[in-house]
Amino acid sequence: MTLSGPRPEWLTFDCYGTLIQWDEGLMAAIETILSDEVATVDPAAFIATFDGHEHALEAERPHRSFRTVSALALEKTMAAFGLRFDAADAEILTGSIGRMPPFPEVVETLRRLKEAGFKLAIISNTDDAIIAGNVSQLGGVIDRVITAEQAGAYKPTAQIFQHAWDSLGISRDALVHICASPHLDLVAARNLGFRTIWIDRGTSRKPPSDYRPEARVPSLDHVPGLLRAAGWMT
Repeated sequence: MTLSGPRPEWLTFDCYGTLIQWDEGLMAAIETILSDEVATVDPAAFIATFDGHEHALEAERPHRSFRTVSALALEKTMAAFGLRFDAADAEILTGSIGRMPPFPEVVETLRRLKEAGFKLAIISNTDDAIIAGNVSQLGGVIDRVITAEQAGAYKPTAQIFQHAWDSLGISRDALVHICASPHLDLVAARNLGFRTIWIDRGTSRKPPSDYRPEARVPSLDHVPGLLRAAGWMT
């Protein structure tokens, strides 16, 4: 799989799982919340259940803040595992999200992409206040941050992507979107027709069977090589 077409003006990124260690940070928060009970919980099953509730809630109308969605998803997940939920648990989770760190290769790779002349934006299913702490860890190279809060909608809907493109003043052909969330971003790419690079970090999340991203790599530091191969970066 190779990239082709015009050189993109913008590289847009999913945040959690792509740039920021979401699964790892989520489990760290859950370990704090569950304390001694965490030994009885299968981490992969807990995350999968949480993901399912989170995405179902994001699809509902009217739009809810991510702070509200994550609290409700956590409550439903804990109930599914027979665990007691307290409102303070949700505060532990949402408070931890902005402190979740980037993957080790991310800051240096973003710097290289910025120095190559690309503009960098994040499109994320979150609230402005929550993601601010994550963006502050990315080396000051992100030009724009576009959230579900701003768009009033979550991925994979067209609304959030159209809001992002309108905000950036570009068409879908002027960007490549880089993501690790095939169940959200690659579904949107299939439906809307924009180019993607899938960062396949080895989770159980898989792309839709009727869609293939333009490229697939195991981590963000492989992206500059793809862009050089396409003639977009020296």
